[in-house]
Amino acid sequence: MIQCKICPHNCKIKKGELGFCGARINRDGRIVADNYGKITSIGLDPVEKKPLKRFFPGSFTLSVGSYGCNLRCSFCQNYGISMRETPGTCLERTPGELVNLAMELVPQGNIGLSYTYNEPLVGYEFVMDCAKLSVDKGLKNILVTNGYINEKPLAALLPYIHALNIDLKSFSPEFYKRINGELEVIKRTIALASEKCHVEVTTLVIPNENDSEEEMREMSKWLASVDNAIPLHISRFFPNYQMMDKEPTPKDTIHRLADIARQSLLYVYKGNM
Repeated sequence: MIQCKICPHNCKIKKGELGFCGARINRDGRIVADNYGKITSIGLDPVEKKPLKRFFPGSFTLSVGSYGCNLRCSFCQNYGISMRETPGTCLERTPGELVNLAMELVPQGNIGLSYTYNEPLVGYEFVMDCAKLSVDKGLKNILVTNGYINEKPLAALLPYIHALNIDLKSFSPEFYKRINGELEVIKRTIALASEKCHVEVTTLVIPNENDSEEEMREMSKWLASVDNAIPLHISRFFPNYQMMDKEPTPKDTIHRLADIARQSLLYVYKGNM
């Protein structure tokens, strides 16, 4: 058994088997990304769709995703690729091929690559290889992540990343336990990344789960203690995956929580309205 050191699960994986994320494998005594170069989704998106509101607004980014995730959210919006091992047919692309495609799209307003859709950091080696090549070509790298990563691999990757959107799913340790994560790890990721890159944060507000005024006040105050210019995206929940029994988040809830967040933060945006 070999231990994976990418995320705090620190999985001990038997030869030929996958870790908790469904994307990292013990192959001949080495832990590698089984999803390396396997693309489930690709498209040219407005950078605001990541969402990033204050990073090269009006530009585009070549978004790529694979499969696998190291959290287990019952409300997952991309469960078809994040919660399944090798979902359907994948495109096979090398880092060089993706970077070349990104370069070809520069005349259409593309500024680089975004690693998104599933949790990109479970394919850490592929992200690193693509990001290094992108930097060499003068492109921008955007990481859309749940932030559940160990400090050492994060520190090694950040010099090649220009912007991140990090999910802060709740400010409750108990909430994170239910999805197999740890709040303090996400807080550390936000704090470390904000020292090196442009960071924006997204919170999906779910009725009766993470929608209290007290929690939003505590969350926004903490973000402001890191940097009150970190943009916060407060998004509406819609029923999905294993959480089909809830109603969509009322718009009034989003308006109210956004007003509370603005007491601490300079930039607060309302999503999926």
